[in-house]
Amino acid sequence: MQALGRQILVEFYDCDSEVLTNRDRIRQYMLEAAHYAGATIISDTFHHFKPDGISGVVVIAESHISIHTWPEHRYAAVDVFTCGDTVDPWGVPRYLQEKLQAENVSSMEIKRGLFPISLKHKHAASET
Repeated sequence: MQALGRQILVEFYDCDSEVLTNRDRIRQYMLEAAHYAGATIISDTFHHFKPDGISGVVVIAESHISIHTWPEHRYAAVDVFTCGDTVDPWGVPRYLQEKLQAENVSSMEIKRGLFPISLKHKHAASET
């Protein structure tokens, strides 16, 4: 099976709650993580909720990287979705674990857009 993309779901536990409440630092770390993984950044947007918590997304040419923080639980959820082979999606959680000072991390990878290789080649051949 050929996958169009890879999605990494990451949960960061026991993080530094001060980091999780700082919109500018979260934005900086997410942009740095995208660079670290080899992604091409297109744009980004981050929102600080009252009283606490940040949600943000970095749109990359290869798809997106998003974060949602719950400082009161010292928890952050990150989603890394990449297409193609030029980005190392696992680079994002490796980078963020240190920056968020997460003591515990849980993650899983999901293949997205699974197609039999033979169908992909048949479709390409029928277009010529």
